[in-house]
Amino acid sequence: MNRPTQQIYENYTPHDFAVWETLFNRQINLLTETASKEYLKAHKTINFSPKEIPDFRKVNSILGDITGWNLHVVPCISPQKDFFQLLSQKKFTATCWLRAMEQLDYLEEPDMFHDVFGHVPLLTNKSYCDFFKGISTIALEHIENPLAVELLGKIYWFTIEFGLIREEGKMKIYGAGIMSSFGEVKHCLSDKVTRLDFDVEKIFSTEYRNDQMQNLYYVIDSYEQLYNSLDEINTGLKRRLQRASEINI
Repeated sequence: MNRPTQQIYENYTPHDFAVWETLFNRQINLLTETASKEYLKAHKTINFSPKEIPDFRKVNSILGDITGWNLHVVPCISPQKDFFQLLSQKKFTATCWLRAMEQLDYLEEPDMFHDVFGHVPLLTNKSYCDFFKGISTIALEHIENPLAVELLGKIYWFTIEFGLIREEGKMKIYGAGIMSSFGEVKHCLSDKVTRLDFDVEKIFSTEYRNDQMQNLYYVIDSYEQLYNSLDEINTGLKRRLQRASEINI
């Protein structure tokens, strides 16, 4: 299926608006008590609402004033080099098409609801953005090395996509993959899963699957902790790459 490469707002149909409203309302009802306060505050800052599909021009204007970031429309998941190159320029890749009503609970590829509802609010948080950009800088340095990309993919997965945060002694959600998933919100905070303190070396050694709900989550204490972990990520990555090269000699 051909996917749009730019957002033409007038092309959205009543069905699209109905899908956005349905997804928005059922998620926000869950997230009001479970999401990071920074995420919820940002929803108001960027004027997300159930009745209006976000207009990227308006979103970019708001993000630009706050953190200098903006959305870059892509038709589907970007090649890794392109993705990290755009991140290094403070551009987050986002699709602008919406799933069908019969696909509310599961979609094989990320659509606009995941990309925008899940990811965009925290692009108003400076430490989160600096971490995001920092990961891209490290990735571009090693982009031709499959092991490096794999290891950084694990960091991305267990933070940006499926991260949890402690706020005022309570477990809260900040990962976009959870934010946009009706089932994962309840699942990640249940007693059915394992939650570990954020640990770069442990994350490097943790495997994950992207076709099912997670059974392990890593928990940060603040967004500053993410940003402050960049040196450790960079050092740990180089150490593992060196070890791998010595084994292959």
